[in-house]
Amino acid sequence: MERGFVKVEKGLGPQGRVAVVRFDRGDNINALSQQAMRELKDVPRDFEDDLETSVVILTGTAKAFSAGFDLKDPEAWQGKPLPIGERRHRQRLGPKLCKAWQDMDQVTIAAVEGHCIGGGAALAVALDFRFCGKGAHFRIPEIELGMNMSWGSIPRMLALMGPARTKQAVILASDRISAAEALEWRLVEKVVDDGQAFSAAMAFAERIARQPPIPVRMTKLSVNRLTHALDDLAAHMDADQNVLTGLTEDYKEGTSAFREKRKPSFKGR
Repeated sequence: MERGFVKVEKGLGPQGRVAVVRFDRGDNINALSQQAMRELKDVPRDFEDDLETSVVILTGTAKAFSAGFDLKDPEAWQGKPLPIGERRHRQRLGPKLCKAWQDMDQVTIAAVEGHCIGGGAALAVALDFRFCGKGAHFRIPEIELGMNMSWGSIPRMLALMGPARTKQAVILASDRISAAEALEWRLVEKVVDDGQAFSAAMAFAERIARQPPIPVRMTKLSVNRLTHALDDLAAHMDADQNVLTGLTEDYKEGTSAFREKRKPSFKGR
């Protein structure tokens, strides 16, 4: 696949065992359009048969890891209702993207600066570690848009933060989660000065890269299998719930309010 928004660099760090994936749409927003999601979903294939790389760092720009799903993407908004089958198919792109990153053999680290919102946060929690600048913030706006939080992210957030904080983060959709709160809630592993998230992630990646690669991969696999063993029970209906909420009046109100930059008024219909 030809990629316009994602660049992969391999052969860095000790013995060339670190790789960097840079996601940059060139607008300091880094919203997840359909094309951007396809490119990011395709990246793990670069590492399927890569026995040399031990660690992969995913980073955005200085102002945004990702602002989440691109509600202005013309490919996502075609001006007419889609058949249910096509809706279900489209809604599986995000979950497949996150699952592809979670299932990578390599240890993965998100280096977050600025916005990490919605689908961006869903992608970040699919990785093994998250480092962020102290000016970064997280937000899960899906409910305020009239939809459910999907992409398999609720079980992942639950594993990181526990039930109460996961509910708070998802249900109180307007609330920004500051870097300090994200650290306290265990959503991230380390907070550093602004502009230093990538450097901190690289230093951590280099430490991992110096370890023997085979037991590192085995350890990641064992921990992930135990942690996420029951995820499918919670997340298998994500896409269908997203399609269902997308048929509600509240969804139309939420997305219209977003585009019109006003507060939504939900009716429960």
